Parts: sequence; structure tokens; C-alpha cells
Amino acid sequence: MSTSNLTIRPVIKSDMDVYAKVFIRAYNQAPWNYHWQSEDAMKYLHEYTSAPGFKGFSLYDNDVFAGAILAHTKTWWNGPQLYIDEFFIDPDLQKKGYGKHLVSHTEQYALEHGLGTITLMTHKFMPAMKFYTDINYMQAPPFVILFKQLT
Repeated sequence: MSTSNLTIRPVIKSDMDVYAKVFIRAYNQAPWNYHWQSEDAMKYLHEYTSAPGFKGFSLYDNDVFAGAILAHTKTWWNGPQLYIDEFFIDPDLQKKGYGKHLVSHTEQYALEHGLGTITLMTHKFMPAMKFYTDINYMQAPPFVILFKQLT
């Protein structure tokens, strides 16, 4: 990966179909094995882009969409923070440095805008966990996210 070919642009609603296609490819295969349909993925991503405080960054390599971070700013007791809601890289481009490049841009954005913390959630037993710990993100014990499947 040559970083000279990479550009980061704001996420824009008119490119939502491009984002959704890569999002679906990223999550509908191993290790996630989800079952996203196009209409649901578009609606899901649109919910983030329409939210107050939305910040989004899309990564392109030679004008080919490679991935995105969808986030929002929020108030916290120790100052404003950036919360990453979604982060996905095209499966064919993973493990090539694209994700690190996009996270680095996001961290720089946060610093420049007085956002003292970046927070996110990931699955502890998926490869994403290693990615985040390798770039110095920490677990926040004793916090844990719980859920209950109702159907």
C-alpha cells in the first residue's frame, strides 16, 4: 500500500450505496458471518449519518473506496469524546495497513478538535480485538456490554 494513493474524504450521503456494498461484504463473511441485506445496511448506515454530532471518514485508494469510520461526538464527564460506531475495510484490502491509516486520521482529527478520548466497542473474540490492542487501544475494565437475544 502506497499512502501517496490514499485519500480520506468526509462520509457523504450520496455515496451510501458504495459504503453499504463494502459494509455488507465485510460483515457477511467470516469471522462475522452476518446476514445483512442491502436495504437494511443502507438504513443502518443512514441512521448514523443522520445522527447529531456525526463524523465520518471514508478511505479511497486511487479513487476506489476501501473503507470507512462512522462516529459521533458526545459529551463525557472529562470532556468531549469521539465514539466510533462502525469501522469497516473492504475484505480484499484488510491486513494491508488501510485500517491503521484510517484510524490514524481519525485520531488526528480528534486531537485537532479537542476530543480527548476515542471510544469504541468490538467483539472480544474476533480478530478486530487484536487489531485494536495492537494500535494501543485498551480494554476498560470493569465495564462490559451485555445483551439478550429475544427471538
